[in-house]
Amino acid sequence: MLRETQVGVPVTVRLHRLLKMRPEEIMFRSKQELFKVVERLTGRPVAMPSGITLSPCRLSASGSGDDALAGDEGEQEVHEEFWQKAADRFFPGASDSGTVGRIADYCRREREHVIQSADAICRGEFPVLGYGLLRFGTGSNGLGEMDWHLDPMSGQRSPEVHWSRLNPLDRMQVGDSKVVWEVNRHQWMLDIGQAYRYTGDEHYATVFARLLEDWMRKNPPGVGINWSSALEVSMRLMSWCWALFLFRGSQALSAGFLGKVLAGIRIHASYVERYCSRYFSPNTHLTGEALGLFYAGTLFPEWREAARWQALGRNILEQQIERQVKPDGVYFEQSTRYQYYTLEIYLHYLILAERNKIPVGGPVRERLGLMLDFVLAVRNPNGAVPPIGDADGGWLLPFLRRTPEDFTGIFSVAAVVLRRQDCAWAAVVPGIETLWLLGPAGAYSFFALEPVPAPHRQLKVFREGGYAVMQSTAQHDALQLIMDFGPLGCGNSSGHGHADLLSVQCSAFGEPFLVDPGTGCYTAEPEWRDHFRSTHAHNTLVLDKCEQASPEGPFSWDDVSLSGKLIDVLDTEQLVGIDACHEAWRDGSSKLIHRRRTLFVESRYWLIIDDISPAVDDCVAHEVSLNYQFAELAVTQEESGWIRAKGKRRGALLMRLFSSGGIDTTIATGHRNPIRGWLSPDYGRCIAAPALRWVCSNVLPTRLVSLLLPVANADETPPVVVPSFDNGRVSGIRFGLGGNNGVWIDDNHVGLYCCSPTVASEGGCI
Repeated sequence: MLRETQVGVPVTVRLHRLLKMRPEEIMFRSKQELFKVVERLTGRPVAMPSGITLSPCRLSASGSGDDALAGDEGEQEVHEEFWQKAADRFFPGASDSGTVGRIADYCRREREHVIQSADAICRGEFPVLGYGLLRFGTGSNGLGEMDWHLDPMSGQRSPEVHWSRLNPLDRMQVGDSKVVWEVNRHQWMLDIGQAYRYTGDEHYATVFARLLEDWMRKNPPGVGINWSSALEVSMRLMSWCWALFLFRGSQALSAGFLGKVLAGIRIHASYVERYCSRYFSPNTHLTGEALGLFYAGTLFPEWREAARWQALGRNILEQQIERQVKPDGVYFEQSTRYQYYTLEIYLHYLILAERNKIPVGGPVRERLGLMLDFVLAVRNPNGAVPPIGDADGGWLLPFLRRTPEDFTGIFSVAAVVLRRQDCAWAAVVPGIETLWLLGPAGAYSFFALEPVPAPHRQLKVFREGGYAVMQSTAQHDALQLIMDFGPLGCGNSSGHGHADLLSVQCSAFGEPFLVDPGTGCYTAEPEWRDHFRSTHAHNTLVLDKCEQASPEGPFSWDDVSLSGKLIDVLDTEQLVGIDACHEAWRDGSSKLIHRRRTLFVESRYWLIIDDISPAVDDCVAHEVSLNYQFAELAVTQEESGWIRAKGKRRGALLMRLFSSGGIDTTIATGHRNPIRGWLSPDYGRCIAAPALRWVCSNVLPTRLVSLLLPVANADETPPVVVPSFDNGRVSGIRFGLGGNNGVWIDDNHVGLYCCSPTVASEGGCI
């Protein structure tokens, strides 16, 4: 979740945005700029609370300056009093002594994974996104000397100057800020904190204290890359809060050290309040920052700023849920991974609010429920949630480091918090997240729910968000196709959306076949960043090698208003379909229309009908290419013209293209010049996978019809399929020579062949 800074935005874009700003936005931004100038001139962060209390427990007393950073080692009674009060305010799982035992009962394997991760951290190896374990120090064995400003992938070290003088998007100045920020979120504290709770080994607590002391010494408030994003500061604030409770009772967490940590939390909250992303990145940045303020204001009510922080965080979260989540439950940035972030943020908010008897507005629960409806709908039959749009690989608080498509933790928590039987069905068992957030009572509540899948429908349409899901059954071996007919992104910069209008993803027999390519990275390698969000990389059509939209920097597009348009829906017993279009391309001053009709026939196979129409007939041949990115599978082209993709477990997906013109077929795997045939299952990780491209040279208007036929036997002989034509365009396909089994197509109708090619047993307008 990178913040788009003004430094990284083209001047023309900045001027355009300035002209559109309301007076209150100009005032808000101007105040923030003034604060930055004052901080740079005085050398002291304005965000540092005046008269800050650094005593661990007497939070309302006055005290400031470096002398107070030593805390008050002698206040043991007040120290205990603090813990008693704080435990009643924090998440039940962190305070309940029975949590560790229940984790041993239900999450034995997860517990071992966490301990392994903690041991690696104690050796100086930190888990970072798709890169695996990275070192941020000089020692080859053990922690060595930590460098908190280093991007170990590029070797670039960001300068230790006031944060406002840094551009986090400039890889020549800071490397990949996403990698640097990941370790500085301090979420590794959850690994070693949990390991301490599981084992009681003081070594974990010693490492925690040593690393945090080192970080505070090398990252004074306002200096360096780790203060350049309010979201990152908020993430770190929440990690510190959890670390306090996970290491409660350890010898390392003395009253004096506790005072230092509390002082740091207060400084972090003050910074977030001052520099929150109300206008810069009003998305998961803003809600993540609001949650950090709600954490600090709720857990430490003795601070004089606490009530204001709690109210500000609460107001932002309550207001943003209806702005950022559409009425059908789709997150407005068109990204399933950022949908996950939002679910995490609001579930934490609900749990903490309920724990402290703070009322929550009705729209929060309602929209969260709708978000879960959408995620459960697009969830692959094998249980994975497919990537759509950007995915940065991060988490709000990773109690267990899951793969990006694994949503079982969030399903487990949501099942208990929102009493969702379908989420309990998707989660199967209570996740480790449920135990830490809700305690043993959360596990008991989970098992009290009867796991029931969401009601099955062949076709589910999310009109506001722009997605349709076609699925044969609710079983794990179902056939499923997802079609995207929504907007490019949220419309501000659409920074996390991809140029994937009318793209599809397809799963068969519980296994993905046609997939979204993923994200790659954000700023480290611009060429790869642009590839993974390009039209060419997605399962859609490209005209004359032109992209639907052109990137302007890593988080902006030349036209953020682009969107698909839903034309019609067909929903019958044997034939369901979606009819949608977009007008992203132009031929001179005239728009060209790409219309895509996707049909699910008898819950057995799909037809994808692509029509390209000019505003006026031009009699000029255009290059039309269809792109299909496969999962990491064996894909071959057979002499008969069929494409066969074999599943890893069972079955295959057979594909065939029908067009009036000649078809050039290529399958590329792991090509670098140009980039083709790559997947990015996690941020920073790329793997080679086959990409199919069918290319035709046709005069417009033209029609291409793709047949996607799943077969249970991976070596099954393809059927004979015969296309029919009308005025040079495909008007239907039939299975078998002279057979009547198939689909007929015209400009406004589709139907199933029955008895004769002119009679449809079932069909409709689409």
